[in-house]
Amino acid sequence: MDGDPKIPTQKTLGSADLLALAAQRPVTLVGLMGCGKSSIGKRLALRLALPFVDADTEIEDAAGMTISEMFERFGEAHFRDGERRVIARLIDGTPKVIATGGGAFMNDETRALIRERTLSVWLDADVATLVDRVRRRGSRPLLKDKDPGEVLTALAAVRGPVYAQARIRIASKPGPHHETVEAIVAALAAANAQGTPT
Repeated sequence: MDGDPKIPTQKTLGSADLLALAAQRPVTLVGLMGCGKSSIGKRLALRLALPFVDADTEIEDAAGMTISEMFERFGEAHFRDGERRVIARLIDGTPKVIATGGGAFMNDETRALIRERTLSVWLDADVATLVDRVRRRGSRPLLKDKDPGEVLTALAAVRGPVYAQARIRIASKPGPHHETVEAIVAALAAANAQGTPT
């Protein structure tokens, strides 16, 4: 693949070319909680000069309550239905960076929409990295009163094969986020230049 002249890389494309190619379509970040969808997504949006939207924040704003409150009052099924509708609204054809909740891509309808109308990026982090990150936030409903390592290991086993349906897979490692952002930009540019489907 490295020797294929048709596939652009950061070595063959200037910064302006990379940005122009990468920003042609909405970009949707998927992956487990703690993989960095929001924090990396914000930096990626700045890098691409695009708007950033966090689907979880949009859901909370629309519902007038936190996601934890929605889980407690109405259950996960109700939340997932609202999540599906909000993401469908966000994917309106205009270029932007969208961070989704960890379970969003598991919904068949949402996944099909993301794959068909955006460039989907799986931020893939190992469980140890995820556990370290989620411990910094205490508002994860799926982790309430549970061991994060056990929950995330189980979720990774179930969700990994589904996340793998995303167009692009990027390793989300401990360390500077800008390295992950640059890897995403290069991958987006290559995907757009090839004109391949999501």
